[in-house]
Amino acid sequence: MAIDYAKVLIDQKVDFVTIGRGERNAAIFADKTGTKPILGGLNSFLNSKPDIPQGVVVAVGVESLAETTLALLYYGIKRILCEKPGGLDQEQINKVSDAAIAHGANVLLAYNRRFYCSVEKAMQIIDEDGGVSSFHFEFTEWSHIISPLEKDLLIKNNWFLGNSSHVADLAFFLGGRPEEISCFTIGGVNWHPRSSVFAGAGRSVTGALFSYQANWEAPGRWAVEILTKKHRLYFKPMEKLHIQKIGSVVVEEVEINDLLDKVFKPGLYKQTEAFIHKRHEKFITIQGQLIMANFYNKIANYN
Repeated sequence: MAIDYAKVLIDQKVDFVTIGRGERNAAIFADKTGTKPILGGLNSFLNSKPDIPQGVVVAVGVESLAETTLALLYYGIKRILCEKPGGLDQEQINKVSDAAIAHGANVLLAYNRRFYCSVEKAMQIIDEDGGVSSFHFEFTEWSHIISPLEKDLLIKNNWFLGNSSHVADLAFFLGGRPEEISCFTIGGVNWHPRSSVFAGAGRSVTGALFSYQANWEAPGRWAVEILTKKHRLYFKPMEKLHIQKIGSVVVEEVEINDLLDKVFKPGLYKQTEAFIHKRHEKFITIQGQLIMANFYNKIANYN
C-alpha cells in the first residue's frame, strides 16, 4: 500500500517523506518508487522532533494501525488518513477515536472503494433517480486461500472487520448506515471460528431496506446491488458498474472514464487527492467507524 500511495503522490507532485522499518522492504519501496524511506521506524523518527506535516497516511499492517495512529496523535498530528479498518478490533478503534477527540485531530479511514470511478458514476445515477430504495451485498471470502496465509491469527480471527468490511462499507456508504439490523450466523472455520455463514437484513437511516449474505465455505464473490425506482445497479466486480433498467431484463455495462483506476490502484488516486485538498465528505471518520463497528460485530458474531 505504501508503494501505491507513493506512486499517486509522485504523480500529483506532492512532497512527502516515507518512514519504514526493515531494510528489505525499504529496498523494494525504493526500487518501485525511486524514493528512499527513512529507516528505523516511526518512534525513532518522532524522537528526532520533525516538523508537524500537513497530513500523514498510515499504511502499515492491520495489527499496527492503532498503535501507529496513536503515536502520531500524541505527537500532535492533526490530519491522518489511516488504512482501513482503523484497528484490529472495536477496542482499538475506540482508543483511536478517543485520542483523536482529545487531541482535536481528524482521523479518516481509507476505504478506497468509495472513490472508485464506478461508484462515482453510480452516485450520479442514484441522485438522478431520487435515492436508494433498497440494497443487497455479499461478502463471501475464499477460505481455501485465506487459511494458508502466513498472517497473525488475530488478524484472521477478525477477518470480517479487517477485510470484508470493504464490501459492507461501500453498501452502507451508498444506501445509508444501519438503523435497525437482524443478524444470523452459523458455522466457523479454523481461522475464523466464530462464524462462516452469514445472513441478515435491516433498515438504513435513509429508510432503505437492505439484506446481505455470505458463505465462507462455498463459492462466491464480493458484490453490491443498489436498487432505485428506475434502476438496479450491480458492482460485481466492484470496479465495474452494470445497470438494469426498469421494464427490462437486460443487464448492461455502464461506460465510465476509469483510466485512473487502471493506471493506479483503483480508487486510490481520487481518495488521496481528496485527502490532500481537505475534501472530507466521502470519508468515514474514526468516530463513524466506531459506530459501524457495533453493527460489524453483530454481522460477524464478534460480540
